[in-house]
Amino acid sequence: MKRPSRRDVVLGTAAATALSAMPRHALAQAGEEIETYGLSSFGELLYPQDFKHFSYVNPAAPKGGTLAIQLKQGSGNQNFDTFNTLNIFVLKGDGAAGIGATFDSLMTGSGDEPDSVYGLVARGVRVSKDKLTYRFLLRPEARFHDGSKLTARDAAFSINILKEKGHPIYRAILSEVISVEPEADDVLRVRLSEKRSRDLHLVVAGMPIFSEKFWQGRDFEAATLDPILGSGAYKVGHFEPGRFIEIERVPDYWAKDLPVNVGQNNFDRIRYEYFRDRTVAFEAFKNGTLNYNEEYTSRIWATGYDFPALREGRVKKETLEDGGPVSIQGWYFNTRREMFKDPRIREAIGLAFDFEWTNANIMFGLYKRLTSYFENTDMQAKGLPSPEELALLEPFRDKLPPSVFKEPYTPPASDGSGQDRKLLRRADELLREAGCKREGNVLKLPNGQPFTIEFLENSAAFQPHTQPFQANLKRLGIEAQSRIVDAAQYQRRMDSYDFDMASRALSGALTPGDELRVIYGSEAGKAPGSRNIAGIADPPVDALIERIARIDNRKDLNIACRALDRVLRSGQYWIPMWFKNADWVAYWDIFARPDKHPRLGSGAPGTWWYDAEKAKRIGKG
Repeated sequence: MKRPSRRDVVLGTAAATALSAMPRHALAQAGEEIETYGLSSFGELLYPQDFKHFSYVNPAAPKGGTLAIQLKQGSGNQNFDTFNTLNIFVLKGDGAAGIGATFDSLMTGSGDEPDSVYGLVARGVRVSKDKLTYRFLLRPEARFHDGSKLTARDAAFSINILKEKGHPIYRAILSEVISVEPEADDVLRVRLSEKRSRDLHLVVAGMPIFSEKFWQGRDFEAATLDPILGSGAYKVGHFEPGRFIEIERVPDYWAKDLPVNVGQNNFDRIRYEYFRDRTVAFEAFKNGTLNYNEEYTSRIWATGYDFPALREGRVKKETLEDGGPVSIQGWYFNTRREMFKDPRIREAIGLAFDFEWTNANIMFGLYKRLTSYFENTDMQAKGLPSPEELALLEPFRDKLPPSVFKEPYTPPASDGSGQDRKLLRRADELLREAGCKREGNVLKLPNGQPFTIEFLENSAAFQPHTQPFQANLKRLGIEAQSRIVDAAQYQRRMDSYDFDMASRALSGALTPGDELRVIYGSEAGKAPGSRNIAGIADPPVDALIERIARIDNRKDLNIACRALDRVLRSGQYWIPMWFKNADWVAYWDIFARPDKHPRLGSGAPGTWWYDAEKAKRIGKG
C-alpha cells in the first residue's frame, strides 16, 4: 500500500512539510545552484544519498494477497461513504478511494521525518541561491502505465492544470507558483514568487503527475469513471460506483526498486469497500469481507470485539504505538451564520458539552480532552505567553481579545454529572451578555428570533455523544437537533457551507506551513470546498499563518504556532472533542510486518505484507 504522499497530507490537512533549509551533506555545486538528492526543512536528511531503503520496511517483503479495507482518511473530493468519479483532483463529484496510489510525484517523504523528501520521479533537484527557482532532474526511465515516457512536459502540465482547474485547495496552495516549464525532457524548472511560503517547493514536489496526452480533448474538471492514466505503483482495477473499488499492483512498475519504494506496495490488490452504516461495516469485518480495520468507536473497541474468529485467534486486536501528531477533532461553528458571530455565544454553547460524562459513560474512559489546535506537540500553547510569543502578538493587541494575553482558553472540566449546573449557569450568563433573552423555555437571539441549531451529520455514529449535548442546550432554551443526510448531500452542503454546526477531524501537523492557509485562512473561507469550514476571517490569524509559512527553524516555528494557538483558542471557533495517542487496529491473521515501525506512525498496514502460510492456517489461503 502506498504511503500517503505530501499532496495527500496537504489535502487531508495533515502537515505539508517544508524545505527552506538545504541539507548539509551530499550536495553538489552547479554554478549558482546547489544540487541535492533530497530536501529538508530545518537541517540534515536522516538518510544518506546511497540509502537502500527506509529503516522501517522489510526489503525482502513478498508481494501478493489482497488488503480489504474501508477509506478512513480522505483528500480532495473523496467521500467516505460513496463515490461516483475517479477524478479526485477537482471539486466536482465524490472521489473514489485509492486513486492517489496510481500517481507518482517528483519526490516523496519518509515516515521517520516530519520535514524531508527524497527523489521519486526526480532523481534530484538543483536549487537557486535565492531558493526561488528549482530545477527537478527527472529519471529517464520514468514511465506511465501504458509504457509511454513520463517527461518534464507532463509534470509541467500537471502542476499548471491543478493551479488553474484543480480543487480549490490546489488552486490556493499553488497560487504563488510563478511558472512551471520543461527545459528538456528530463529537466523541469519551477519558479516561485518572492512571497512564496517556506513549504511551496515541497508542495510542488508532491503534486500528482498526469499524462498530458491522456488529457488532450478531455475536460479536466469533469467527473469521470474512466481510469486516469498514471505512473504509480497501482492502477485502477474492478469497481462498482458506490460499492467497491480495487486498485491493482503494477508488476512492472518502473520505480519498484527505488529506495523510496523498496519493501512497500506489497499487496497485489487493495480493495476498498463502501458502507454507509458503521454497524454493517463492522459485520463485514467480522465475516472476513474486510480483513483489516482501524477502529475509531470506543464502544465497539471496548465491547464489540468478542466474536468467534477473535476468540479462536483468527482475528487479532492490537493497540499500536503511533508517534505522529494526534487528529484535531471537534464540532465547528459556521461563523458565517449571524447567530454565531459573537464568540460569547460560541463559548456558551461549548460549555453545554460535558466531556467528562461522555468519556466515562459512552467512551469507556479511553480518551483525553482535546484543548489545542496543536495538541500533544511542542507547538501547543501553555501558561502565560512567553516574551517571544508576546513579540508576535503585541502588534495586534487592539485587534485581539484580552484573553489572548492570559493563559490559553481551556474548556473547563465538568463535575461529570452530564448537566453541570455551574457550567450551565455560566453559559446562561454569557448568552445574556451577548444580548440573548429567555422567554419561558425559549432562548431568543438578539434579533428576537428563537435560537435553533442544526448539527449536520452524514451518519448516526455521533448521536450518542451529540444527544446529551443537545439536551443541555435545550436546558439553556436552545432548540438543537441533528440532520443526518446522505453522503452526496452532506458533501455538497459542506462544500457550500450550508450548515450551522458540523464535526470534522483534521490530521495533526509536526511542521505546519501552507496547509494552515486552507484550514484557517480568510481567503480559503470564501472559496467553496475549503477546509476552513468555520469561516475564520481574522487578520491576526492570517498574519501569523504567513509568518509560520516562512519560518526556517523549528524553535521559531514552535513559538509562532503557540501564538497562533492562543488566538484561535480565544476565538471559540470550535468545541474540541477528544483524542488518543495510539491506533486501535484489528485484522485477520493473514499479515506479517517489519520488526520496526516508522517514528511518526504505526506503519500499519502500509508496510505490511500478505503471509500465505498464516492465511492457510486460518482457512483464508
